Amino acid sequence: MFTERAETQVRPGVEDDLEALTALYNHYVRETAITFDTAIFTPRERRPWLLSHPEDGPYRLMVATEPGTGRIQGYATSSPFRAKPAYATSVETTVYVAPDAGRRGIGTLLYEALFAALSGEDLHRAYAGVALPNEASVRLHERFGFQHVGTYREVGRKFGRYWDVAWYERPL
Repeated sequence: MFTERAETQVRPGVEDDLEALTALYNHYVRETAITFDTAIFTPRERRPWLLSHPEDGPYRLMVATEPGTGRIQGYATSSPFRAKPAYATSVETTVYVAPDAGRRGIGTLLYEALFAALSGEDLHRAYAGVALPNEASVRLHERFGFQHVGTYREVGRKFGRYWDVAWYERPL
C-alpha cells in the first residue's frame, strides 16, 4: 500500500482527463450526498469547470494517477470561494477519490500537491464544506490544519433527506 502511494503521480489536470474526471464526479452525484449536485454531467457540460482550473493561478486542479495504467484515482481543486471581489484571496478546496482507491493516502497526496502549488499565490484562506457524516473527509481536512468554524444544519436535500454541512478553514 505505501509503495503504491509513493508511486502515484500527482499532476495538473488537463483536457484529456475530462471524461475520467466526469465519470468519477458522476459516481458521487449518483451514489452519495458528498456533493449536492443531483443530475449527472456529460463531459461537454463539465468542460467549463475543467477550463476554470488552469495550471497556474489560484484555481487549480490536481489529479492523482495510478502507477502503470495512468488511471485517475482522484482529484483536488481550489475554486473561487464566492464571486464578489473582496473574496478573491479565499478559495474553496475539495478532494474526490475514486471509490476503489480509498484508504491509500490518495487524498493526502492530492492536498499536499494542491497546497504546494498554491503556496506562491496571493491567497489568505482556504475553506472546505463537508457533507455530514463523512469522517474520512473530516480527518483529512484536520490533518491539513483546517479548523471547524461552523455547521449549516439540514442545508441540502438529497435522496429524500436533509444533510448538514460542516465548514472548515485554514490559513494559506
